Amino acid sequence: MIHFGNNYTPQLYDLILFTMHFAYNSGMNLSVIIPIYNEVKTIHTVLERVHSTGLATEIILVDDYSSDGTRELLTTLDGNPGIRVILHDKNQGKGAAVRTGIAAATGDILLIQDADLEYDPRDYPTLLRPIEEGLANVVYGSRFLGGPRRVAMFWHMLANKLLTLATNILYNTILSDMETGYKVFRRDVLQGIKLRANRFDFEPEFTAKILKCKEKIYEVPISFNPRDYSEGKKIKMKDAFTAIWALLKYRFVD
Repeated sequence: MIHFGNNYTPQLYDLILFTMHFAYNSGMNLSVIIPIYNEVKTIHTVLERVHSTGLATEIILVDDYSSDGTRELLTTLDGNPGIRVILHDKNQGKGAAVRTGIAAATGDILLIQDADLEYDPRDYPTLLRPIEEGLANVVYGSRFLGGPRRVAMFWHMLANKLLTLATNILYNTILSDMETGYKVFRRDVLQGIKLRANRFDFEPEFTAKILKCKEKIYEVPISFNPRDYSEGKKIKMKDAFTAIWALLKYRFVD
């Protein structure tokens, strides 16, 4: 049991109540997929935060051939209850790591969790509630719906908004944050969908194919604590062009 002391913030209170309800009443199993590349400084903290929610039936850690000690740390965690470690034998990209995790997951609901500290697992109740209540099969955690966030890079935010605008135009939707790392979905929505992306083009490919299958995406506000490049951020502005191409390509093929 997690002891929070006497200082119950509304967020912690919500987490406790939802954890009790989800774990005992929903009957749904949650697989948390964590793609990892050179995150030795953050992975332990992220894992502790995910575990502390009490919501994950299994946590799948997919290392994409890290070289900073992450790989060695993960091998010490493999075999712990509810934890599975998968090691890529070469660097393939975030999308490939996510696809590996999806293939290995056994839960009814899958949640993608980045290995840095940008996304907060305390938002899991907010992310899972629309699925539990039958409102949607796919939920995105939006960084632009008014949740608390650290002030960060303007040009990176602009790129996100332009990519989301392109998505809305091409697929006739009203998303606020296509590029969010928090994507939660029922396993069965992927039936008949072939995911191919190896790198950061996973986000537009997944979104495009989900929308083409006529699945409705439910967005909820999340907190966001972005890091900059000096802190280890990996996605580059050039990845925006790859994302645009993916949005255009999957609008008409596959």
